[in-house]
Amino acid sequence: MKSEDTPFEGGPMDGRVLPVLLGPTGHPPKQYRIPVPDAAGGSPTVLVYRRVPRGQSKRLGLPQGWKYEYEPEGTPSRLRWPWSKPATKPDATPGGKREDTDG
Repeated sequence: MKSEDTPFEGGPMDGRVLPVLLGPTGHPPKQYRIPVPDAAGGSPTVLVYRRVPRGQSKRLGLPQGWKYEYEPEGTPSRLRWPWSKPATKPDATPGGKREDTDG
């Protein structure tokens, strides 16, 4: 398998470069999780890094490599599919019906 030296930014791994295995498409994984053991013997803390483009080519705007940025919340933000319905709040009107007052 191929690997690529990938830099890490932010968090405890800031400034380090690690070899990361590439997938079948030649890209590193979108998330990189690093379990850190607890000194007291408890459950390990998991550091989460997300993949972002390192730079872009001028002409086509293609990524010229990848780097990982620290995700302090621990869970990366997930994008919703474009065709999925937006999360809506329940209707406040009785029976769930809305009445138009336009006329």
